[in-house]
Amino acid sequence: MACGFLEMEILNTIWTLNSQNEDKDISIQDVVDELSSNGVERAYTTIKTVMDRLVSKSILVRYKTGKKFFYKATMDKREMALDMMREFTNNFFGGDVSKMVRFVERETVEYLVK
Repeated sequence: MACGFLEMEILNTIWTLNSQNEDKDISIQDVVDELSSNGVERAYTTIKTVMDRLVSKSILVRYKTGKKFFYKATMDKREMALDMMREFTNNFFGGDVSKMVRFVERETVEYLVK
């Protein structure tokens, strides 16, 4: 389940807000405010569109309390990382983890030498 840059920014923001208070209901405005406090200015409508896209991908769930919608991640950061590693390994190495590990080892060394 691939995610774009802004989708990952939003997910990281939600995970951060949850780590501060796991019972907090997170709204679009909460995400906009948190991104703004980190120096990232995004329009409310842009964040809403991307969060709705994450709902359609089943990465977020949306629920209503009163007249307001709130969002929760369907998986934590570790689960998401494992899912993305599985997808990466399947897409590039035919699901062969040992090939993926050799690739990462080789490319990491080359990257660090540059």
